[in-house]
Amino acid sequence: MPGRADRWVREEFVAAHYGLVPRDVLDARRAGPPPARHRLEEMQAVADAAWEGQWQAAKAYVEAAGDDWDERWSRTELLQQVATEDDGWLEAWRAAEPGNCDAATLHGSLMVHRAWKIRGSGYANEVPTERMNQFRAMLPAAIEQARQAAELDPVNPGPWVVMVTAARGAGYRPHRFRPLWAGLVSRAPHHYAGHWQGLQYWCAKWFGSDRRMMSFAKRAVRKAPPGSPLIGMYLHALHEREKRSDPTALGGTWASRRRLRQVAASLSEVADDNEHVPALRHLLAHFMVRSRMNAAAVEQFRLLGSWCGAEPWLQHGDPVWAFELARGTAVKRSRATPVASPQRM
Repeated sequence: MPGRADRWVREEFVAAHYGLVPRDVLDARRAGPPPARHRLEEMQAVADAAWEGQWQAAKAYVEAAGDDWDERWSRTELLQQVATEDDGWLEAWRAAEPGNCDAATLHGSLMVHRAWKIRGSGYANEVPTERMNQFRAMLPAAIEQARQAAELDPVNPGPWVVMVTAARGAGYRPHRFRPLWAGLVSRAPHHYAGHWQGLQYWCAKWFGSDRRMMSFAKRAVRKAPPGSPLIGMYLHALHEREKRSDPTALGGTWASRRRLRQVAASLSEVADDNEHVPALRHLLAHFMVRSRMNAAAVEQFRLLGSWCGAEPWLQHGDPVWAFELARGTAVKRSRATPVASPQRM
């Protein structure tokens, strides 16, 4: 009973007795630990150099990722944030190197970002007509910019991620979207950000349905190579369904539990410092609790430690309490035995 579990967590649950971090150190500022200090210093140095007009640092930063396309895109997204504050350095880079695919891709991505900022994140019926019209009017130019970027480097999937992202907002129907998707996966079959955008395209609130979205996610999981965070697409799909439908509709079937166990096993093979792991682990723990896989959920909560600044906890007014309630409920239902501690001896 939810009420009984709630009371038990509030009044009796002591996280440390079960190998979990204490409630008073839970931190909702991040999904997981920050990047290593040297990474943070590197990112700040690139941003500072760009704002001082030294676009060469940004160019070197992206190129250092080589053909690790996920990392290259992550660095492009960082530079997009830098350009959002001041894009003078990007304009200088484009003027100095008009044939540079990374600069052209970044320009296209920034155009899409600006369009989406005008639209906002609400459902279509929540967006004022004027803003929606402006949003849609901006996207064709962004798609054309990305097409030009793609011609500058035929092997780089970055421009195709921009096109796939913009196509959804531009209202591309499936027959126009599929060639863009094919262009992306032919260059980077397991691109994480690209697949997240594809998942959004095929969800029910855009141009697909729950069935199409789940099929897309399951296919991505099947094709994900060992060590790839792409297995998390199944979790994103479940979360998308949960946000727009009755939370009790998903249930905990044998098939869904089996798939969650597969995701957990695959996630354990992903490098600990992969930027997507913490957010995926939060979703995994949540859906394990939902599916009554309580002992397995407790293990995920142990791995998460003190961090709770992620979905689904952020959907609640108090993410720390939402996280605490979920892990306490998992402990209670799993009938875990408290571990010995100095305080209890």
